[in-house]
Amino acid sequence: MPVHLKREIDKLKKHILSLCAIVEESVVRAVKALEERDEELAKIVVESDIEIDRREVELEEDVLKALALHQPVAFDLRLIVTVLKINNDLERIGDLAVNIAHKAIRLAAAASPDSPFDFSAMSEAAQAMLRDALDAFVRLDVALARRVLQRDEEVDGMKQEARKAIEDKLKDNPDRLPTCLTQLGVARNLERIADHATNIAEDVIYMVEGEIVRHRMEEFTPFTQANGERNDNRDS
Repeated sequence: MPVHLKREIDKLKKHILSLCAIVEESVVRAVKALEERDEELAKIVVESDIEIDRREVELEEDVLKALALHQPVAFDLRLIVTVLKINNDLERIGDLAVNIAHKAIRLAAAASPDSPFDFSAMSEAAQAMLRDALDAFVRLDVALARRVLQRDEEVDGMKQEARKAIEDKLKDNPDRLPTCLTQLGVARNLERIADHATNIAEDVIYMVEGEIVRHRMEEFTPFTQANGERNDNRDS
């Protein structure tokens, strides 16, 4: 590997790992703000998104510059492309953490914020997937990345359980509609964090082995979910 390319790759690694740490902390704080009804902590999460966005743009520019100047091949090319893709996923995870923080603020102000669903297990599962996906990237650990993929269905199942519990609660308490919708949004955001962690794990496998597993998994994923919703990975 040419010295200049190695220097650029080392720089990209340093920047993506720094962004990983910031985004992971943002998710941890958002979940804690939700669980503890901590409005001030939630506001910190919202404010920190500006820094995440700034770093995401800078890293994308550095990646494009490395591609244009050095024209890497083989593993070096896959690594740089993977950094670009993970950079995008991290920015989206930061946005989802902000979404949860906004919902935490609304629930903290609600008269009756009690939830019919315990989000603790779901949040822990989503955070663990994110943490392991990032560890897999740092360690080039394909086995760990594949284990992340296997756990995605677990979080999807938790989202469906949350939806059913919240809908059942709403039937008996129609006046709780705003709160129930906010809680349902939390479940959706946690599930999306797990989806982005899955994306990162897939990219790690591609980076290390050159294997694209994304579409292979989709062959076994229903186009529509049991409740009739399209499985289209949109954030909200």
